[in-house]
Amino acid sequence: MRGGRAPAFLLGGGAALFLSLLWMPALLPVVSRLLLLPRALLSMASGSPPSQPSPASGSAYAAGSVSAAFVTCPNEKVAKEIARAVVEKHLAACVNLIPQITSIYEWKGKIEEDSEVLMMIKTQSSLVPALTDFVRSVHPYEVAEVIALPVEQGNSPYLHWVRQVTGSVPESGTAPP
Repeated sequence: MRGGRAPAFLLGGGAALFLSLLWMPALLPVVSRLLLLPRALLSMASGSPPSQPSPASGSAYAAGSVSAAFVTCPNEKVAKEIARAVVEKHLAACVNLIPQITSIYEWKGKIEEDSEVLMMIKTQSSLVPALTDFVRSVHPYEVAEVIALPVEQGNSPYLHWVRQVTGSVPESGTAPP
């Protein structure tokens, strides 16, 4: 990619227009208002004011206290074994397995391409080091991918449930993953 521009032929018409609008700083306030329009129209049609997120059990969510960790595995069997173990050990509240991803990477000076299973693990941010240590101890790869991103916002009851299941919040009910 030269000159910092994405080739227009790779983007659909709507995506190209959206990206071009984002590149024009003068239009950013207009674009941000347009993105809120569907929610506003929906609330007008229903006759109720737009809903605001409410904190679960009277406590607000602390941004970044929950993380989504990502781990790649060579196959579904390995991914399921690791997923079940991290949930049983309360290192994670929920693990989603995303099959048949293609990973292209450099390993020992050679470009490799493999089919893998991606694990999306929801946990407390404070548990990421323990989660990483456990995954490294059971993972078949020489260098296991374990990366985590803090969750800044989300459904408060779900985020509260993640913290509850992994041990940082007193028990007050359960929510489905």
